[in-house]
Amino acid sequence: MSIEIENESGVDVQLEEILNLADFALAKMHIDPAADVEILLVDENVMESYHLDWMQESGPTDVLSQPIDGLRPGKPNALTPAGHMGLIVLCPQVASKQSVTAGHSELQEVLTLVAHSILHLLGYDHAEQEDEKVMFSLQQEIVREYLTHKGASN
Repeated sequence: MSIEIENESGVDVQLEEILNLADFALAKMHIDPAADVEILLVDENVMESYHLDWMQESGPTDVLSQPIDGLRPGKPNALTPAGHMGLIVLCPQVASKQSVTAGHSELQEVLTLVAHSILHLLGYDHAEQEDEKVMFSLQQEIVREYLTHKGASN
């Protein structure tokens, strides 16, 4: 997978963990290894600008996803064709605040948001209650399996 990441947030973030989780999630969703995704970490002011431009909502948010090629999850025997999945814009400062409320580490919050965004790039949504259950369950599964896999390989 080609995963480009750029940290313009001014916050020290564990970029390798984000890249590893993204790679793990894309493999789990059976995405062709030639597919690519961009991840941009920004501060609250920049995130507020993206939030206004993309969602017409004020204030910074935790994460936004901008799909490009409309890729969908593949299957074990039929990978999703290669393409440009899109752009993930994440605000570590908002994620940090949310981690306190959620009662877990900042890293786990960031990883959850990256998994969440990858699912959005693949067409998942949470506007309806049933869709929310599916999406949130899958994002939790991705993070849990990644952390378990990471722990087993250390």
